[in-house]
Amino acid sequence: MLTSVSTNQVQGIFHDPPRVKRKYISRYISAVILLVVMAVIVRAFAHGMIAWDIVAKFLTAKTIMIGLLYTVIMAPLAMALGIGLGLVIALMRMSDNPVSKTFAFGYLWLFRGSPQLLQLFLWFNIALVFPTIAIPGLFSVPTIVVMTPFVATLLGLGICQSAYTAEVIRAGILSIDKGQEEAASALGMSGGLSMRRIILPQALRAIIPPVGNEFIGMVKATSLASAIQYTEILNAAQRIYYVNNYVIELLIVGTFWYLFIVTLLTIGQWFLERHISRGFERR
Repeated sequence: MLTSVSTNQVQGIFHDPPRVKRKYISRYISAVILLVVMAVIVRAFAHGMIAWDIVAKFLTAKTIMIGLLYTVIMAPLAMALGIGLGLVIALMRMSDNPVSKTFAFGYLWLFRGSPQLLQLFLWFNIALVFPTIAIPGLFSVPTIVVMTPFVATLLGLGICQSAYTAEVIRAGILSIDKGQEEAASALGMSGGLSMRRIILPQALRAIIPPVGNEFIGMVKATSLASAIQYTEILNAAQRIYYVNNYVIELLIVGTFWYLFIVTLLTIGQWFLERHISRGFERR
């Protein structure tokens, strides 16, 4: 004989098993290890042979401030050169013209394949290859006069950066659906106009994050220019510790200013990415 069974009785028979709270033992162990390592590092710097009064004294020294100024000037200029040339090379790489495409491929192969420091030395000593810079009938000037540490740094860092930026821009353009270009063509836009008004504005969302990271890298890459006597933060610190022998103290001063600049750029990049991504947020 069948009898009715209440809902509570059914739930009592087919009840969910009790949930067992996970124990994150490995998480706790790794956290403890990291805290111990950080404590050891902090203690080493706090009790090491570091004259912190010298760090404070030279943190805003005139020589350091001049190096900071030249770093802040060089990084945007070299990055602007890199972005401008990178855009041209990216468009040449995507061109249907085989000569342009081959030139772009060779450009990328050359400047991505050689180290930045090597390129700085090459540009700084380019007068050994081209003694004069001249346009027949107009002017002629010795290359050694033109190729100052500033110019050599600008060309070395900017041109090297353009090879990497070109691939970033090309990847951003290729991320845009082909239908956008077809729609622009249907509206009567030329290829150049559709690229400027339709493709590139949409590609910025994919281009800006890696280019922002490259800009941060450019700030740090200016330290390589100390090898050709361009006055930037590291070079300024070296000039001081060559005299007073406070090596680690001046390196800490340089590290502080690099971290300060990078922090500001990171915050600025976050706001810029947020502005560019308006309307594309995940819901």
